[in-house]
Amino acid sequence: MTIKQGLRLKHWRLPRLRWRTIAFFLAVLGPGIITANVDNDAGGITTYSLAGAQFGYHMLWVLVIITISLIVVQEMGARMGAVTQKGLADLIREQFGVRATFVVLLALLIADVGNTMAEFAGVAWACEVFGWSKYITVPLAAIFVWWLVLRGNYKSVERVFLVACGIYLTYVFSGFLAHPHWPEVFHATLVPSFSLEKNYLIMLIGVVGTTIAPWMQFYIQSAIVEKGIDVKDYPYSRTDVIVGCIMTDVVAWFIVVACGATLFANHVGIETAKDAALALVPLAGKYCAILFAAGLLNASIFSACILPLATSYYVCESFGFEAGVDRQFKQAPVFYWLYSLMIIIGGGFILLPHINLVAVLLISQVVNGILLPFILIYMLKLINNKRLMGEHVNTPTFNVIAWGTTIVMIGLTLALVVVTVLQSFHVIS
Repeated sequence: MTIKQGLRLKHWRLPRLRWRTIAFFLAVLGPGIITANVDNDAGGITTYSLAGAQFGYHMLWVLVIITISLIVVQEMGARMGAVTQKGLADLIREQFGVRATFVVLLALLIADVGNTMAEFAGVAWACEVFGWSKYITVPLAAIFVWWLVLRGNYKSVERVFLVACGIYLTYVFSGFLAHPHWPEVFHATLVPSFSLEKNYLIMLIGVVGTTIAPWMQFYIQSAIVEKGIDVKDYPYSRTDVIVGCIMTDVVAWFIVVACGATLFANHVGIETAKDAALALVPLAGKYCAILFAAGLLNASIFSACILPLATSYYVCESFGFEAGVDRQFKQAPVFYWLYSLMIIIGGGFILLPHINLVAVLLISQVVNGILLPFILIYMLKLINNKRLMGEHVNTPTFNVIAWGTTIVMIGLTLALVVVTVLQSFHVIS
């Protein structure tokens, strides 16, 4: 072979190698992007909308820091799934006992019921922007969500979820249509600002709680196991996790920007994401409002699929029941009955009159923030267990970031309690 022929062969093999790498990545694509994007659900969108409307751009810096924490936490869950081939609830039961598992599950179940209600509230709010009655749209959404998971298999359900992830780009367009003052936006993103005022602390815990939600850690690990991703394939799955985490917080960033540039700047008060969409019409135009409402509807239906699914996964894993969308109803009856019950409760609750949906939504987000440190402590103990993880234990850098996130959440929660007590005794106003 001549040198010229050798060079031709080398140039021919390189594209093949790249295509093979891309093919491997596409094969494992899904759990990371899907889990992270579901984080921008109805509760998340409302929380980010309220953060922008009440505090302008002042919480944008939080999203930068929280993105790093989210990547580390999600990567730990995905890595544990790939190495152990077990879900997080399964590992907690094995390593810490049934009592610890029961307490964690009870708290998560309560939070997830509230979160599922919030998703169907999001469906109702989004459809009301378009003039559609919730008494028609919520039952239709519930039936679609139930049918999609019950009748599909993992691959078909995952494809639908990945398409839903792409629709989140509507919020990026909404952010640009709001015409923010970009120098001010970037300054607020890069320069932190902080306050010990009670409402600021509540919103801060809510933002962190909805960005790194406890249920996410259970879902991504179960999804990795069900998809059959092992240690050999994991480098590609890590990229999936990183891309998903960055994507979800970029969307959150644009939601805060859109509401900060319009609602905060014009002193417009809101209670829900629906209020935000309607308020955008005179301030940023009907197209901005339509994109905002369309994003809310997509996020609500998407998340109404995933949240009950995550709950069903970790409850069944904890008590040894069969679980997974690749199984038929008769093979995993507890899994599917629990999934169905969550949808019935979540959708049915929204149809009741005189329900304070805003309180349910915000409380569920704050509860997420309070629960998160306990889940992270369990994860850190598991991921650093050499008998369990072998050479795949955490690096010192990962431990610093993960423990830092845990300590900050504990600190914020204690600060909220202290401020609430002091206000109740009129020590501070």
